[in-house]
Amino acid sequence: MDRSRRNFLQSSVVLGAGVVAARAATSGPLESGQEKTQMPPGMKTANGEMRTHFKSAHRMPPPGAGFLPVVTPDVPDMPFEMDNGVKVFHLVAELVKHEIIPGKVVNLWGYNGSAPGPTIQVTQGDRVRIVVDNHLPEPTSMHWHGFDIPFDMDGGPGLSQDPISPGGHFVYEFTLQQEGTYFYHSHMAMQEMLGMIGAFIMHPKEAYDPPVDKDFAIILQEYAILPNNPTPNTMNMEFNWLTFNGKSGPASTPLIVRHGDRVRLRLINLGMDHHPIHLHGHQFVITGTEGGRQPKTTWGPNNTVLVGVAQARTVEFVANNPGNWMIHCHMPHHMMNQMSSMVGPMTRRTGMPAGAGMEEGMGMFRSGSATSDSNGPSIGRGMSADSALERATSNGPLSQKDGSTAQRDMTGMPGMQMHMGKADVSKDANSVPGFPQDAYMEGPVMAMDDLVQKPETYGLRPGWTGFMMGMMTLLRVLPPDLYDHIQELRSQKKTEKPGTMPGMKASGR
Repeated sequence: MDRSRRNFLQSSVVLGAGVVAARAATSGPLESGQEKTQMPPGMKTANGEMRTHFKSAHRMPPPGAGFLPVVTPDVPDMPFEMDNGVKVFHLVAELVKHEIIPGKVVNLWGYNGSAPGPTIQVTQGDRVRIVVDNHLPEPTSMHWHGFDIPFDMDGGPGLSQDPISPGGHFVYEFTLQQEGTYFYHSHMAMQEMLGMIGAFIMHPKEAYDPPVDKDFAIILQEYAILPNNPTPNTMNMEFNWLTFNGKSGPASTPLIVRHGDRVRLRLINLGMDHHPIHLHGHQFVITGTEGGRQPKTTWGPNNTVLVGVAQARTVEFVANNPGNWMIHCHMPHHMMNQMSSMVGPMTRRTGMPAGAGMEEGMGMFRSGSATSDSNGPSIGRGMSADSALERATSNGPLSQKDGSTAQRDMTGMPGMQMHMGKADVSKDANSVPGFPQDAYMEGPVMAMDDLVQKPETYGLRPGWTGFMMGMMTLLRVLPPDLYDHIQELRSQKKTEKPGTMPGMKASGR
């Protein structure tokens, strides 16, 4: 792909007159009888309405255009139509069945079949029209986070507009005078916690200095999903699934760059936790926030950036260090999948409970001091109302015996590679306070290289997935030959039927 800065492809299809005129909430679908329009690439019609196909490919810009498009791994771009100089987007708020990692499908709410929603990209000075249809069972509203736009377009329910009723729609239209990394989201608070957010990139009229060769967006989200329940508990403050662009490691797609590329990362956070995002192997400068580009005089070397709730941070660096480098949240609990508190006395550590009942977890003890060896470790660690102090539990999800049994059972699962053998722990491990920690599986790690195989994972060492969990992905800084080969595999994937492509391996070269 040409490394000059480019614009993305624009469609010339004209939207029907009924949509052009719509400017307020309604309880029904768009007016019938509109002139039938030809859908641009990635669009389809459903019951007479425009819809974006979830698996539509990123649309590449023509050479020589004004900017480099942002790539949001694992999330589609939002196509648009042109109507008398206005860029027209169509968003549908709806239930999304979403796979966080292979085999873990959850019920989320998002836009156009995606959670997070598709990425919208425009140029500073563009006028946009965004038609929002509500296919949810309750009212919703759309807020354009950080936008300097007229009050009646802000999306504040009860203030600038009525909430959009189930089955209704609202048409937002405004001119964008800003540039930078922004986002859109539902302004019904708990809907945000079910996935209703998307990136909104405003490219500048005048190119940034220095230009970049790769531009990526990453949305940070978190969910509390109890075992055997596919629907997140949005009231729970104990999050056990942390995601980049809707995927937990190792399912998140690696960022592929060529050695020597200048890279921009746009990090967007809309959840309940702050996230210190750390990049291995490189130093970067923070060049922007959710308010736009920062002056160069504020730039300084970093390798970790704190992205607070409702914030965006843009960082840039030169990928001058070859390798497969982790990008991850540095909060230890955010580098795990399906982590949750336990209750009851430890089976491997008698006398100390792993967690307590609801009352003890809240500090309401039946006996003893809050700082005692038996009570102290349990404060704040009650899972729910049915937590019971008397229920015995292991130090980790499995006991030593159950862990060995589970390993034997999982060796026959397609895509699972169990590194069998004796657990890599010392002989006196059970006598060491705190054990086990990262040996919580009571044995060797489990990898799923084949299950997450894609062109971007080609050439990684076998077993790499065993240590990629939670809010984590890879930056792969590649030599030209390997970079070009992965690009070729990507091209083949677009044209070939599903299955392993010639010359591609999940791990190894």
